[in-house]
Amino acid sequence: MPGGSDYQGPATALERYREVVAASSGDAEVKGAKNPYTSRNGHMFSFLDRDGTMALRLSAELIEEYGENHSAEPVIQYGSVMRGYVAIDEELFEDVPALAGWFDRSHEWIGTLDPK
Repeated sequence: MPGGSDYQGPATALERYREVVAASSGDAEVKGAKNPYTSRNGHMFSFLDRDGTMALRLSAELIEEYGENHSAEPVIQYGSVMRGYVAIDEELFEDVPALAGWFDRSHEWIGTLDPK
């Protein structure tokens, strides 16, 4: 079953999320039936929340760079801030090629972490 098969959020957001993953240069695939996400070596590095907001996990340096051109809002899930994640702003979420570049950078950085 493809990732997101039971996703209850906006269908257009799931479609865009899948487009971004497909446009990336890595081998990531969308996992999670209700909560779509991607992971590498056991580390989740992107997900789509039930409101249709995509989040990316980035290094501190990449978060700083991201914040120079985009809104680097913290990601809050279940009342807790998810450290190392940024919520992707609407403008970037609409730009699949540009977002795929950030997705690739996240994928590359996650690959430097020890596997879980």
